[in-house]
Formats: sequence, structure tokens, C-alpha cells
Amino acid sequence: MAQPLTKVRNVLPFKKKDAQSVIECLDNLDFMRSLNKESMKLIVTSPPYNMDKAYEKRTTNELYIEQQAATIAEAVRLLHPQGSICWQVGNNVDDGEIFPLDIILYPLFKAHGLKLRNRIIWTFGHGLHCQKRFSGRHETILWFTKGEDYTFNLDPVRVPSKYPEKKHFKGPKRGKISGNPLGKNPSDVWEIPNVKANHVEKEAHPCQFPVGLVERLVLSLTNAGDNVLDPYLGVGSSAVAALKNGRNVYGCDAVKEYVRIAENRVADLKEGTLRVRPMNKPVYEPPLRHVE
Repeated sequence: MAQPLTKVRNVLPFKKKDAQSVIECLDNLDFMRSLNKESMKLIVTSPPYNMDKAYEKRTTNELYIEQQAATIAEAVRLLHPQGSICWQVGNNVDDGEIFPLDIILYPLFKAHGLKLRNRIIWTFGHGLHCQKRFSGRHETILWFTKGEDYTFNLDPVRVPSKYPEKKHFKGPKRGKISGNPLGKNPSDVWEIPNVKANHVEKEAHPCQFPVGLVERLVLSLTNAGDNVLDPYLGVGSSAVAALKNGRNVYGCDAVKEYVRIAENRVADLKEGTLRVRPMNKPVYEPPLRHVE
């Protein structure tokens, strides 16, 4: 178990009696095939981008798509009739040319009859600085469902209204607050910092999920006690997001070191010592400086 931190910020309340986790170091297809059909309310993950990172071996785009097709097919088998699949991807870059993975993978989901509900844009302020094109500062989340009767809870993920005191200026509601007192719909563009070196959640994984990103999906697309699966678990951000909100989590990764870190993060969550960036914390904007 990871040692408690001496200085703890943003301590998370862990609902021990409501949530359990199954985390294994396995090939994702082997792990997924051991699970029951239609047992997962949410399947949320970020697969490799075929970019020759430390956790993957680069291959041809054709073989990469074939591998993704197999994983997606198994995900569809596991998806609850009222469930959602959220596939978070960026770009593959080959010799300076961009291959947008959301566009490439979209047909694989449609082949199973899934319906795209949102193409969520995740935007962040930091990343690689490009020399011959504009620097990439966003990735996408493809949110699919099996049918029309799917779980969607907006209230838990509302964000503060821009004008919370705005009132109706005419009609029978004149003088009454016009917006929802719980806040507004966060829309399909999410500004959430990515996990870099100075991020409070930073672990060894080079492409780590921020917990707040997954948490918004967990809260809106599942209910307490539902099952959440991440077949590319990495260092366990999806597990943390699910467990801290009373959802059961199932996850696997082929890299032993990442699985160990994920297990330690879950242990820290149970101990109340895990640090995360709050889900709706505003992005810092430095004050304007007067130039003489």
C-alpha cells in the first residue's frame, strides 16, 4: 500500500460499502471475455494511439484498426442496454501528417448499430509545441449508446451559470430567475487541464487521464452501484473516478507497473489520502500585467 501523504489536499470521501474494484494485469481481450454479457453500464477508456509510446508497440494503421475493432466488439457485448461507451482519443501522427482517430474509429462503432450522442471536445492548455502546424490542444470523446433508453443524469455535472442572477424580463415569469438554480449544462466542450509534471495527480504514465474528466462521465452516465469498465486502465484514473462516487470498477492493463500504481491509488482513496484536482475547478487565468 502506498504511504500516506504528509500534506493532503482535496481528500476524497470513499464509499466503502457501495463500491468494489476488480483490477488485473491482463491483456484486455482476455479480461473482457471473462466478464458477463451486458454487465457494464459505462465503458470508458483511452486506448493507445499507435504512437510508439512506452506502453505500446507501433504497428501499421491497418493492424491498429483491426485490434481496436476486436476490443470495441467485446465492449459492445459487455454494454448494458441502457449503458454508454466513451472512447477518448486524439490523433495519430505519421511523418507530420495527422490521422484523427475519432474519425477513423467511428465506423467501427456504427457497424454495431451504436448511436453517437456527443462528440465531446476536451481542450487543455498545455502539450507539445509544434513547428510546422498549430499546436494540438484538444482531444475528443466519442459517446455512444445502444438505444434511446439510456442513463443520463445532468444535475450532478452542472456547472455555474455565467449570469446566475439573470431574470425573465417579460411574461408570466417576469422577475423570476431564468436559469436553473443548480447551474447550466456544461456543453460538449470541456476545458480540463491535462496531467503534466506539476499536476497534483501525476504518476508514471505519459498519457494519464485526469480524474475529473472521467468523473463527469461517471456521474452523468451511471447511477450509484452501477458497473464501470476501463479496458486500458493505465494508472487507474477511471477506477478512482468510479469508486469515489459509489460505482463498481473493472479494469485491466498489460503493464505491471501501471497496475501497481492503480492499486496504490485505490488504496490511497480508501485511506482518504489520495489527491485529485476537483472536477469543476476553474482553469487558472493569470492576471493581466500592465506593460509600460
